[in-house]
Amino acid sequence: MDRSEPTEHVRSRMQAQLRAGTQPELALRRELYRRGLRYRLGTKVPGRPRRTIDIAFPRQRVAVFVDGCFWHQCPVHSVAVKNNGAWWRQKLAANVARDGTTNASLEASGWVVLRFWEHELATEAADVVESVLRGQ
Repeated sequence: MDRSEPTEHVRSRMQAQLRAGTQPELALRRELYRRGLRYRLGTKVPGRPRRTIDIAFPRQRVAVFVDGCFWHQCPVHSVAVKNNGAWWRQKLAANVARDGTTNASLEASGWVVLRFWEHELATEAADVVESVLRGQ
C-alpha cells in the first residue's frame, strides 16, 4: 500500500464527516435566527460553482463561514498528523488555499466575507455578523 494515500478506513471516516450543518455552524445559525436575522443556506460562490457559502445574506452581500480547526488549520488548535503526514499536509494546505480563492472570488463580487473558527462562541460570532449587517 502506498503510505501517501489514506487507508480505506480513514477514507470512509473522512467521507462521513459533515460538510455542512456542523454543531458550531448550527449554534451560530440558531443565534442569528434568535436575533431576527434571516439567512440563506447553500448559496453558490459566484464564479466557483462547486463552492457554497455556509450562511449567506445575499441582499447585503455578506458571506459567513464556520471553519473547523483541523480542516482549515486553526493557528491555535491545529495539530500535526502523525500517519501519512505528507499527504495530510498537502490536503490541509489545499483547503486553506481554497479558502483564500473563495474569499477573493466573493470579495471581487462585492461580498463581505466573515470567517469564524469552530471554537469561537456563537454569541460572539453573531455579534460580529449583526454589526456588519446593521452597519450596511
